[in-house]
Amino acid sequence: MAVIMSEGKDAVTVKLIIIGNSGVGKSSFMNRYVNHRFTNLYRATVGTDFLSKTETVDGVSVTMQMWDTAGTERFQSLGTPLYRGAHCCMLVFDVTSSTSFSSLEHWRKEFLIQGEPKDPDSFPFIVLGNKTDLPDREVSSRRAQQWCEQFGAEYFEGSAKDDIDVEKPFQRAAHMGLRQYKKHTLENTGHFQITCKQPRETGNNCQC
Repeated sequence: MAVIMSEGKDAVTVKLIIIGNSGVGKSSFMNRYVNHRFTNLYRATVGTDFLSKTETVDGVSVTMQMWDTAGTERFQSLGTPLYRGAHCCMLVFDVTSSTSFSSLEHWRKEFLIQGEPKDPDSFPFIVLGNKTDLPDREVSSRRAQQWCEQFGAEYFEGSAKDDIDVEKPFQRAAHMGLRQYKKHTLENTGHFQITCKQPRETGNNCQC
């Protein structure tokens, strides 16, 4: 059997993990970005939600597989297999909830422990503050940015409900995920396709 490795022409696929406390709007933000829809009816994620969308990044077609995990302790054990192989992680909090913001450090550490990424000190994180449309804000942009600076994360904020700055964090995640993908892909050449060829059948010329 011959094995031929050839550079693929398909879209690069990167894995984005979206985590944070329950109720901060992870599913709403993801659905607004992918499906351009929003609903006021709250439905807690049971286990995980999955959506995908393709962006063009520096001339490369990047398909983002977005995994939205349940933000409750009941389902945190699912993170162990799910986090592995991720190329970027988005930490989401509610700007009107200091508790959800304070929990981000726990989520970040949990991801690094369970996901076991290569080079954890340089793994790409995006921090997203949702619900900027609401009054009584408890977490300022400055406070969030200062926390992000401690470990090199990039900060974005917006509103899934009012469709404010929804695309920016995901587009940046596509850039960061692609860079991480290239960093850990053989010779930085992208996908490789393995093709198996069976040897040609030959007649039985044995004289025995």
